[in-house]
Amino acid sequence: MYNPDKFIVLKIGGDRNPIYKVFATWVGGYLNGDRWRLNSGIVKVTQEGDLINFYGDSGSCYTCHVKTYGTNGYSQGVLDNIFAQANKQKISIEVLPHDTDWVTFFEKIFGGEK
Repeated sequence: MYNPDKFIVLKIGGDRNPIYKVFATWVGGYLNGDRWRLNSGIVKVTQEGDLINFYGDSGSCYTCHVKTYGTNGYSQGVLDNIFAQANKQKISIEVLPHDTDWVTFFEKIFGGEK
């Protein structure tokens, strides 16, 4: 289970068969720098109060607090680089809005099956 300090959800690949992924950031201290991670692809979402559980295709779970949606300076720089590389390869990537109702959004995508 992963508990990032910040997160965003990316839609990769446009409107035909897109993949949705969690882009997670952990804030480091003086000796340890910030880290980021991109999950394998969201297959299920649950919510318990202010905590959202994003389950990945690999079996991982990212537990994210609703109020931590976003990036910091470090992860925004990484994300800008990812966007630039995707643009060169003509791959569409977009950041989904922070106020998305994640459970409802993914139930519509997965048809309530996952």
